[in-house]
Amino acid sequence: MAQRVLALAAEEGPERLQEALQGLGEDEVRGRGPPVTPHPRAGGSPCSQPSGVLRRLQVYKHCVPLVESGDLHLSKASEIIGLLMLEVRQLPGPALAELATLFVDVVKGGSLSNGKSLELFSTVLTALASSKESLAYGKGELNGEEFKKQLINTLCSSKWDPQSVIHLANMFRDIPLSGEELQFVVEKVLRMFSKLDLQEIPPLVYQLLLLSAKGSKKTVLEGIISFFNQLDKRLKEEQKVPSVDLEVATVPLDQLRHVEGTVILHIISVINLDQDLGEEWNRHYYFLMLSDFMFQIFDFLKTSITRSCKDLQFLQASKFLQDLFPQQYDITAVILEVVKNSAFGWDHVTQGLVDLGFSLMESYEPKKPFGGKAAETNFGLSKTPAQQACRLGASILLETFKVHEPIRSDILEQVLNRVLTKAASPVSHFIDLLSNIVVSAPLVLQNSSSRVTETFDNLSFLPIDTVQGLLRAVQPLLKVSMSVRDSLILVLQKAIFSRQLDARKAAVAGFLLLLRNFKILGSLTSSQCSQAIGATQVQADVHACYNSAANEAFCLEILGSLRRCLSQQADVRLMLYEGFYDVLRRNSQLASSIMETLLSQIKQYYLPQPDLLPPLKLEGCIMAQGDQIFLQEPLAHLLCCIQHCLAWYKSTVRLCQRAEDDDEEEEDVGFEQNFEEMLESVTRRMIKSELEDFELDKSADFSLSSGVGVKNNIYAIQVMGICEVLIEYNFNIGNFSKNKFEDVLGLFTCYNKLSEILREKAGKNKSSLGNKIARSFLSMGFVSTLLTALFRVLLWRYTSIPTVVEESGKKKGKSISLLCLEGCLRIFNTVQQLYAARIPQFLQALDTTDGDAEAADINVTEKAAFQIRQFQRSLVNQFSSAEDDFNSKETQLLVTVLSTLSKLLDPTSQQVLHNLLGMVRMRVAIIGVGRTLPD
Repeated sequence: MAQRVLALAAEEGPERLQEALQGLGEDEVRGRGPPVTPHPRAGGSPCSQPSGVLRRLQVYKHCVPLVESGDLHLSKASEIIGLLMLEVRQLPGPALAELATLFVDVVKGGSLSNGKSLELFSTVLTALASSKESLAYGKGELNGEEFKKQLINTLCSSKWDPQSVIHLANMFRDIPLSGEELQFVVEKVLRMFSKLDLQEIPPLVYQLLLLSAKGSKKTVLEGIISFFNQLDKRLKEEQKVPSVDLEVATVPLDQLRHVEGTVILHIISVINLDQDLGEEWNRHYYFLMLSDFMFQIFDFLKTSITRSCKDLQFLQASKFLQDLFPQQYDITAVILEVVKNSAFGWDHVTQGLVDLGFSLMESYEPKKPFGGKAAETNFGLSKTPAQQACRLGASILLETFKVHEPIRSDILEQVLNRVLTKAASPVSHFIDLLSNIVVSAPLVLQNSSSRVTETFDNLSFLPIDTVQGLLRAVQPLLKVSMSVRDSLILVLQKAIFSRQLDARKAAVAGFLLLLRNFKILGSLTSSQCSQAIGATQVQADVHACYNSAANEAFCLEILGSLRRCLSQQADVRLMLYEGFYDVLRRNSQLASSIMETLLSQIKQYYLPQPDLLPPLKLEGCIMAQGDQIFLQEPLAHLLCCIQHCLAWYKSTVRLCQRAEDDDEEEEDVGFEQNFEEMLESVTRRMIKSELEDFELDKSADFSLSSGVGVKNNIYAIQVMGICEVLIEYNFNIGNFSKNKFEDVLGLFTCYNKLSEILREKAGKNKSSLGNKIARSFLSMGFVSTLLTALFRVLLWRYTSIPTVVEESGKKKGKSISLLCLEGCLRIFNTVQQLYAARIPQFLQALDTTDGDAEAADINVTEKAAFQIRQFQRSLVNQFSSAEDDFNSKETQLLVTVLSTLSKLLDPTSQQVLHNLLGMVRMRVAIIGVGRTLPD
């Protein structure tokens, strides 16, 4: 029969074909022949005849299960569906409704296998929606659009086979849907997420994103994000409390992250095709960096991160806000978790994270507080939201560098470029990041060593602070890469003979770094020195274990180069004197060479005659060029270097040598004895010297507009510096003896005379001297020792001795009590502003009765509350004093001290309540005596 139908279909007229088909029964119409007969049979079954429509429906009903059976080759199935789709629009409305209902039943029955027939279903629904005929539905009638809506509602309310969800989502893309219908479909597909295997989610997400081109974009995005958020939440809960129900399968974390990465890729791909979806995403989610919305996203993210950091500060400082917002979100942890998850195939996220990290870091610039040096960004607590955001950016880049190998070179390139191009502004935060990168993977960075060596060529053009920071940062790489080290040495050797001063200073800084870190066999370990070596973070010190003798020759060669620098400008010599002490501590086997170098240098200015005043040749420290006078030898710095090196040598190296071998005591005794005799002689003669011996007195010219004035200023500053160095030296070796304290006072008298003269001259000529402040040569250790003792005395005296005990009567200047209180207030403020991380140790040090304790064991609130009670008593005593003894200035300072200490209290502790009650009782007492407490 099939062959006959084919033959009749080949004829020009359809009459004989229609006549033949009229006599066929239902089973014959369906036939069992090859699936090439739908079109001929359709041509012989015109829709103008009811029988023709019926035959067409029978063909459709036969072909749909045939296509879904899987018995046909895919190309044959596609051909059949294509032929049937061409004839759909000729069917009348009732036939379309019946055919569409058939498809709904197929979906509800779970009979779909490959979903190929759904291409025909979409065409049927589209044709049905355009039908204007009245179609029977239940007991009533509906037009084609309404009938389609009811079918879609029925379809979305029924159960779907999980294997068919992707095909159905793809089908709905080709159907015109109203907003309500689209919402039904989207919500149904989202509900099916939980029924599918995790690996089937990405293709379904892709189809759903394409479907969102019709609308419901927000619902689609929220549904996708909500699904994965729930999976994350469930995983975290199961990790905390492992499930005992074996039927509840936990999704492996790595599998989930890989699936999320694929979904992210699909989102980016679709957004690149649908800008409206990108705008919708931009309004709600920002972790994907989309090129068309990059600037908007970065601006929003930076603002949000800064605001979050600021809000977190407010929350931490306020118990009221903590109670009001008990659930806190750490944006830093969230973003760093994204970085961690990006290791699981989130390739399209990494570049956005890198750009975000640099954007956060560039929005913050470290300030230059003291000495023109940028504040460190990696020590203590971050105080400002901008600094916290900068630290987050650095963490993003560092963690991304660790996780993603392909992008490492790009991160390193950008960091180095910013160090070089932003040299005019502080770049310490980028140098800190570079240091962390090098420390995290010095061996890995060998692959990028060429980029590092290119950076060395620009050292001569960078500020000295940047040079020192950069060289410290790459120092671990020098330990593992001979080529990088050799390249640096060549650059430094060339720079040391440069005509540019900054280039020579950069060379000195680089050579000092090498001397500090290429240790010679026998040098003291970091545990024996006061500071650890940064290179200890490199697991294998290649050079130390492979050729220590080569290190010694290498270091001695560098020292020879540096000795030639002792004939250069004062700035270059100053760098050497400041760096020798650090080299000596970290590479103790160079002690003899360094000390002999210093001894040879100081002998050029030391006058050995015991009765000759002054003991040092100041005229050799200056140089004249025409009418201008310059400092040639920073003698005070040289003497300061000698004092520190000698003290360290005697307390560390000499003791170790004596402990190891008493027979070697005579070694190096020469320079040690020479230095001690020299410093003793200089001390004695400096005390005897008058200002006139230095060609300095009150009548001398100190203006900076004349050569004589410049020379006198240089002399005065050098003499004051020498006095400070000798004060510290004699204090340290004196062991609290009376004679040494007298020497210290004598040296201070000389220092004070010059200081008063300079202060007086500065007052008369503010334009020339007002901004010149001589640098102190007292070390932090010495100052700390003095301040610790002084602060204890100040605190004890003020809180223990009432103000009224002081002698009555008006005196010139401030009272002792007021001076003590001002000193306490300044110290409290300084500690809180600059050393917030060490507040526990500071408060512990104030309590002499509690001994030593670990920082974690110190209760800051209790310690601060104790000091508050001390000063509260002083405030009450002040208001209870007689009218003549009342000091309003002291009262205001006391209130400021109490306010400063109150900031150290934990807002959630009972001490805050006790403090408030104490203030209330104090107000009552004060009002009782007729006084007013300042606000």
